[in-house]
Amino acid sequence: MEARAKARQIRVSPRKARIVVDLVRGKSVEKALEILKFSKQAVARPIEKTVASAMSNLAGKFEHPVEPSEMSVKEIFVDEGRTMYRIRPRAQGRAYRIRKRSCMISVTVDYKGEQEKQ
Repeated sequence: MEARAKARQIRVSPRKARIVVDLVRGKSVEKALEILKFSKQAVARPIEKTVASAMSNLAGKFEHPVEPSEMSVKEIFVDEGRTMYRIRPRAQGRAYRIRKRSCMISVTVDYKGEQEKQ
């Protein structure tokens, strides 16, 4: 059994987010949350919240309590979000474009216990 969670329009570049996401892919949820908690990157906090949300969504499908060690991060990926364009004034009346990128984080958590609810 699996559950999903998405975080949209996170104001960090997808390239920076993918570096952190690669650290937790395939790990147990317990280990993934621990890695994200002690990560120095700013994007680790939104990823941690998204993984915790997916974990909560999965726990809600069972009648008995489910431990984070019994769940694993089956799939986690980062897509590009909307890009905001801003202008930076330059010399001689020119203007350069500034791109403020955002990303969307998608997490799928899987239950790897022996007794699954059917």
